[in-house]
Amino acid sequence: MEINYLVENVEMPALNEEALMSWIEAVARNHDKSVGALTYIFCDDEYILATNRQFLQHDYYTDIITFDYSRRHRIAGDMVISLDTVRSNSQQLGVNYDSELLRVIIHGVLHLCGINDKGPGEREIMERHENEALAIVPENIFAK
Repeated sequence: MEINYLVENVEMPALNEEALMSWIEAVARNHDKSVGALTYIFCDDEYILATNRQFLQHDYYTDIITFDYSRRHRIAGDMVISLDTVRSNSQQLGVNYDSELLRVIIHGVLHLCGINDKGPGEREIMERHENEALAIVPENIFAK
């Protein structure tokens, strides 16, 4: 298992990388998957908009774009996360920024595990899996 972190126009979130790794492994295991190479690219809204336009031909902001390179039971992929959108979503939803960031981080992992959220009824299934994953977040997930 390997997790890489990149930043584009933002500061790296203060995550405890070991705790994050063990959480992602636990979530993947709960879906009968192992973890291969993952890359998180934390960015601003303009970077994710450019990525969305270039690779998906979508002309809108989003909180996460997941590029899936998984094979069989081993998840792998790149996840581009706009910290600007995470912040605005947390304010709109009236939730803590850190909680919303964790939800988005694990949302990408759940996509790699094969859970979708675009079809009828799929959003509710994704939310249930997100909530299950958030229930097992290590207490030390954020570096002090």
